Amino acid sequence: MRLTELFTPPAPPTDHRGVVLRLWLGSSLMLFVELALIRWLGANVVHLSYFSNFVLLGSFLGIGAGFLISRGRFSMIGLSPLLLAVVVVAVWMFPVTITRTDDAVIYFTSLVTVGPPAWLALPLIFVLVAAILAGPAEIVGRCFADLEPLIAYRWDLIGSLTGIGLFTLLSYLQAPSVVWGVLVTAAWLGLLVGWQRLLAGIASVAMLGALITETVTPGVSWSPYYKVRVLSDGQVGANALHLITVNGVPHQIMGSAEFKLTRAEEQYRTPYERRVDAPLRNVLIVGAGSGSDVAIALVKGAEHVDAVDIDPRIMELGAELHPDKPYADPRVTRHVDDGRAFLQRTTTKYDLILFALPDSLALVNGASQIRLESFLFTEEALRSARAHLTDQGVFAMYNYYREPWLIDRLGNTVAEAFGHAPCMDLFAANQAVVTVAVDPVNQRCGQANHVIGAEPVPPATDDAPFLYFRGGFIPSEYLWVLGGILLISLVTVRALGGPLGRMRPYADLFCMGAAFLLLETKNIATFALLFGTTWLVNALVFAGVLVVVLAAVEVTRRFRTPSLPLVFAAIAVSLLAAYLVPPELLLPLPVPLRLVSAVLLAFLPIFLANVAFAIRFAASDNSQAAFGINLLGTIVGGCLEYAALLTGYRNLLIVVGVLYLIAFLLTPKRAS
Repeated sequence: MRLTELFTPPAPPTDHRGVVLRLWLGSSLMLFVELALIRWLGANVVHLSYFSNFVLLGSFLGIGAGFLISRGRFSMIGLSPLLLAVVVVAVWMFPVTITRTDDAVIYFTSLVTVGPPAWLALPLIFVLVAAILAGPAEIVGRCFADLEPLIAYRWDLIGSLTGIGLFTLLSYLQAPSVVWGVLVTAAWLGLLVGWQRLLAGIASVAMLGALITETVTPGVSWSPYYKVRVLSDGQVGANALHLITVNGVPHQIMGSAEFKLTRAEEQYRTPYERRVDAPLRNVLIVGAGSGSDVAIALVKGAEHVDAVDIDPRIMELGAELHPDKPYADPRVTRHVDDGRAFLQRTTTKYDLILFALPDSLALVNGASQIRLESFLFTEEALRSARAHLTDQGVFAMYNYYREPWLIDRLGNTVAEAFGHAPCMDLFAANQAVVTVAVDPVNQRCGQANHVIGAEPVPPATDDAPFLYFRGGFIPSEYLWVLGGILLISLVTVRALGGPLGRMRPYADLFCMGAAFLLLETKNIATFALLFGTTWLVNALVFAGVLVVVLAAVEVTRRFRTPSLPLVFAAIAVSLLAAYLVPPELLLPLPVPLRLVSAVLLAFLPIFLANVAFAIRFAASDNSQAAFGINLLGTIVGGCLEYAALLTGYRNLLIVVGVLYLIAFLLTPKRAS
């Protein structure tokens, strides 16, 4: 085999059906690999648990680059599976956890540094992810050249839906990573021929070997959010202790109520000491996890406990391994749900609501700054908690906090929501317990009660749910990372696409790509607030976006559409409607009406925007270049997403409107 054969594109199918099948399979592979890399790399490289859109932006660069490469004779298709195997084996051998001490960084946890440094790992992962995704994107791009633009776009969307649907199904089944690898390998073997297929098969053996080793590691399993591992101390019965790590980070110690109350940290018993003696008829525990807090509530006399946790696997481990077996108690009802969503739905009044260590180690996919618990600590969320307490009810939350300002911020948020100061207990290692009663006469603060500082950081809100962002400008670390992403993207586009002046005819499509990514981000935040940050809600939003885009393509293909100026005017009206009706107004509505209203407000701008894109795309002279430039625009949109730290999510719609206005002004007259 000559080395040049590795960089030679496979011969295209000669019939229309073969091209469509290849396009569908390539697009399915493209989306599946993107989602799998986001999940798997985030589970093994802690940087990416908090920069999940880093892999997403690398994927966008790779997809755009693949479309630009598809116009020439050089090919990345044969190299892509080899690079994927290299990344998987290297990360499996050298997983990364990181310590962060800069209090301006917008994530928060306690980690230990192991593995390659961030300055080396992050750029390498970004570039390698882009190179990996360029392969399947090139396959799709070469198929675009053989089909009418909108026909090709339709099958690209159908393939994307297939990839998302398959990965969602595997998430539901809690399938291990080796299953993902088997499906990716099968797709590559179906797309490649000759020496490229042979090399891909050899590379896949190495990749699957690493994934099999990971899968058979004792105690390892996958939830829809994390790679979970259980480490036991070897004891049995009431004295057994189990350490649960997620994504390589210590997360929970599963132990008996007796251990937690007498030998563990004081935070577990403090909420009960700060409330007056009164019956515990109903207790709500958000962040119930493996069940230790539930066991404590039962020991303290709770007649009924609603145990809520977003992760089904961790609750399953609690049911299987907890020494007290709290989830088998008839007084306990398990709810696998987002805590904020449960509060919105339940009508029960509680004597105690406890937020028990709900500090996730993952971001919502596709949203750079929304963590799984982001909407749980806003002022509006705590007002909702107050509304679900009895007259003698008490709310409490505890956790380990790195910075004193964060403790004061949470105390101030509680004070704003309840109308009076809470009890605040501080312990070693910045442990803190915040306890407040509906009526202040029903709370008993300790002698060493912490007093909130004179100028605490204002509460987080539903529009800006960035609890760990102290305020001010975007942290410099983020700006350096985003600047590097943009520089790498610019160099890539210039190298593959030629002089930037040649791309001037598609500048409007570039702006549409940036605007669309921002609009999608805004909708992810909206649906996370309205229906929860669960993996299923997130997957349905992504799938819903693709279905709406597909509908826009079919409408454009089958019906006479208005002129582009009229479509852009309709986009402006729909964005104005979404801006004037903030999500908070929809929260009190019944779930069916809330869903219909949210879908109309969120997806109408997406539908109209993609009608405009489809009209413009159908008129393009080079569908490969046009689609590639549009995808590269999404990278700029992904970087602009961080502006939400300064503007809030609602005002992102203004940025979206400005981008679509620029796109309209840049649209070539003949396309209009």
